[in-house]
This record gives sequence, structure tokens and C-alpha cells, in this order.
Amino acid sequence: MINILFSGTAVVLLCFAAYWVRGRGGHRPTGTWAMAALLTSFALAFASYAPAVEHAVESVVPHVARLLSNTFTLTAATSVLAFLFQLNQEEEQARRQIRLRVLALAVAVAGMSAFFAAEQLTGRSPVLYAFYVLIYISYLGYTAKDFLFQTWAQSKRSARRSQRLGLRMTSAGCAFALVYAAYKVFALVSIGLGLGLVPDHARCSTPLTPLRCTFSVSAPAVAVLLITIGLTLPALLWPVSQLRRRRWERNSFAALEPLWTDVTSTVPEVVLDPGNTGAGTHDLDFHLHRRVIEINDCVLALRRYRSAPVQDAAAAQAALRGAAGTPEGDAEVEAAVIAAAVAAKRAGDTPEGPEAPPAAGTRSRKGDLHAETAWLLLVARAYDRQGPPATATADATATATATATASEHPSRTTTGAQP
Repeated sequence: MINILFSGTAVVLLCFAAYWVRGRGGHRPTGTWAMAALLTSFALAFASYAPAVEHAVESVVPHVARLLSNTFTLTAATSVLAFLFQLNQEEEQARRQIRLRVLALAVAVAGMSAFFAAEQLTGRSPVLYAFYVLIYISYLGYTAKDFLFQTWAQSKRSARRSQRLGLRMTSAGCAFALVYAAYKVFALVSIGLGLGLVPDHARCSTPLTPLRCTFSVSAPAVAVLLITIGLTLPALLWPVSQLRRRRWERNSFAALEPLWTDVTSTVPEVVLDPGNTGAGTHDLDFHLHRRVIEINDCVLALRRYRSAPVQDAAAAQAALRGAAGTPEGDAEVEAAVIAAAVAAKRAGDTPEGPEAPPAAGTRSRKGDLHAETAWLLLVARAYDRQGPPATATADATATATATATASEHPSRTTTGAQP
């Protein structure tokens, strides 16, 4: 069970590392190599935890699995900081910080190797082992603490939800790493003072038993998984978000076509490229943006054909349905006004009465493609429900006339209702 757990985790981490090195969408983001080094180091650390690997390497050099796993863990911690430096600092400053961390890592690993070798030559001296652990835990604890503070602070500033979640998971992983570091300090004190509180030769039968394995095995394992998932989550969700965005763009482009066709056939001069009005797989965002702009330009060009009586009548109808003041109700009113304006422009008639003002929220949506598209989708649905512009205009005009007549001669309605 332990072999499957740690070996399987190592394979998964190596797959994550290959995913980062391969790149996504033809590019490699900032910190790619640091992330690959982090995941590879974690994978090797997990592999060294597996009893089968441990027995294999220790058949050559006794107890060397401990040195290997600790070295890989420190390398992963350094890679974490290198990744963060590349994200949050200027390029030259990040390189300087990374060089210092790599130098400190080399010194720490050299010191650990020297004490490990001396410990083996002197019959596993507790004092030498204590110095070995001191180097290891000092470097690891400082790195985990520094990374915890920085990732938590960065999660508060991140705009993307996946990044906030990922950074907070990483912070939680750093907290587990600090638990592991605290356990190691406790073990160091026990060994240095000869208290015997932590059995040095006991084996872990499961990740949770005996109790010390909860801190020595489970805590670092959970820390590694949380940090790995937290740092990889935004990258894994990126293709999903891109797929959802392209599907929304494709559906929106198709849903706006009937409205776009009607208004641009009435005001054809606003079409930016009449010979290229389709949308390919790789330029959906461009063509959707252009379609939104062209519809808005048509609405602006039809301004003098916008009828205030039609707008008032449509607003009254929306109020009767309880949709007044809602986005759907406002869209129905705007669709009626556009349909009437298109019909009037085609007939060459300028509507009598005042000009209808712009739709509600026009100013607040300006420059926001997503908001503009969402609004025009509501208008397009309402426009489709109204039927051809001539029919919609006749209905709206009749309703407007009836509304005006009722307001001017309220007694007629009352009289007509008498037997």
C-alpha cells in the first residue's frame, strides 16, 4: 500500500512536470523551469519514501534514502521560491535572489552530506545526526515560512478565482510543512538531550501509525500535494476556461446573427469588412467583438428613427408583465424600438414625435465587451420573438396609439364598458 501510494504520487508529479515543460498554447509562462524543477524534486522525494526504493538504495549505502529525500525536499522548496521570485519581482532582481537561494541550497546539501558521512563512519552518532537535522530543518522552515506569507498575501491581490484558490491551497501546504518542521525540531531536541522521545529506528506501517508518522510522513506528504495542486491548479484550469470562453463566443456570435443581419441590411455602411463576416476557430473573439461594434453602430445610425411613443408602449407592456426595470424588460423595450426604427428606415419615413433615448445602462456598458454582448443577446432574443420588423412595428404602433388614446380620453373606455 505504501509503495503504491508514494510511487503513484511520484508518477503523477512527473506528469505534471512534463505538462509544464511542454508548454500550453505554444508558449511557456514565466517560472516554467522553476515549476518543473519543483515538481520533479517532489516526485523524487516521494519516490524515495517508497519502501521498495528505500530498500534498494540502502542496500548500496545504508540509510542514504533519508539524505536523498531530504535533499529533494530542499530542492523543491528552493524551486518554490524561485517560481515566486520570477512572478513577483523584476527579472534581474529575481535572478539575483534565485542565485543566492541556489548557493544556500548547495551549502546546506553539502553540510548535510558531510554530517551524514561522518555519522555513518562514527556509528550513527546522535550529535552528528542532530547537526544534520539542524541544517535541514533550518533551511526548510525558513523557506516554508517565507513562502507561506508571500502566497497568502498574493492570494488577496489576485483577480482570478482559480489563482486565489490555488495560492490559498499552497499556503495551507506551507502550514503543513511548518508542522513537519516543528516535529523535526522536537525530534532534534529529543536526540540532542538524549530523551528518547522519538524512536530513531521505528518503521511506519501506515502514513498515520505509529503517531510520529503523522508528523514525519503524512504532514510532508500533504504539504507536497497541497503545494503541487495549488500551484498547478490555475494552469490546469486554463484550457478549461479557454474552452468555455470559445464556446460562449461561438454561441454568442451565432445568436446575434439575426439581429445583426437586419440592422446591417438597413445600414450596410457600418459593416467593417463586408467580404469577411464569418468567424473561424482561432478568431472568434475578434469577429464577436466586431459584430457587437457593428450592431451598436447601426443602433447609433438609426437614432433619428427611434420612436419615443413606441418605446413608451413597449415599456408599458413590460410593466404589465412585471418585467419593468429588469434587464429582460429593458431588452424587450429596446428590441421594439430597434424593430420600429429598422422598419421606418426601410420605408423612408421619419417617425413623428420625440426621439427615443438610448437604452438603460448604455453608458455603464461602454467598453465592456462581455457586458455589451450579454446585453445584445437579451435584445436579440426579444427581437426574434417580435417577428419581422414591419409586424413588430405595426403592433407597437397600434399599442402606442391605444395607450395614447386611453390617456387622452379616459371616459371612452369607461363609457364603452357600460351595458
